[in-house]
Amino acid sequence: MDALTFFRNSSGKWRSQRTTHHLAFRRAEIGDSEIYVEALEADNPKIIEICQMHEVDPSSTIGGAFVSWDGSMAWDKEDENHTGNTIFALIPEQDNPREGILLRERGYAEIVPIAGHYHLDEDDALVLITEYDTMSTIERFWFVNPNLRLRTSTVQRFGGFNTATFCAEMRQEDESQTPNQKPSNVTSLNTGYSITGW
Repeated sequence: MDALTFFRNSSGKWRSQRTTHHLAFRRAEIGDSEIYVEALEADNPKIIEICQMHEVDPSSTIGGAFVSWDGSMAWDKEDENHTGNTIFALIPEQDNPREGILLRERGYAEIVPIAGHYHLDEDDALVLITEYDTMSTIERFWFVNPNLRLRTSTVQRFGGFNTATFCAEMRQEDESQTPNQKPSNVTSLNTGYSITGW
């Protein structure tokens, strides 16, 4: 198992149910979203573009994924939405294909392109760790079975405001309708913001 295999196993349309705990307020917020994942090979133009954006040699990547999402949370304001898409590119360590650098077109918690660290743990769960200027995030994804994926994430802001999220994601049989789906050869990158992430 490597991270690209994990993305391949995640390909398709998912229905996600989430609970976000706002630790500073001691309150929890529920929400849901539809997520679409498409694994991308190393020669995909979008993977090459992400590598070039980060000034990384494209020959060092093994591929990555396109992810789009469309969701809502209980406390959303009228004009607030959690919709977007992003591209991931994987740069594995030379001596260990189970860990490396994950290049993102946009971060989980900030709008800017970002590079984080990934590894597969002893349970073959994918763990993503990203440090931003104002916060840090840890995300963990794992399969209960091929059609049920679980996810936890924590966001720690350096000012002291923290959130923790748990998601249960169920694979949908009909993949013909996908949220905000763009073809793999889309010509522009999305830099909109959404804390919902993928």
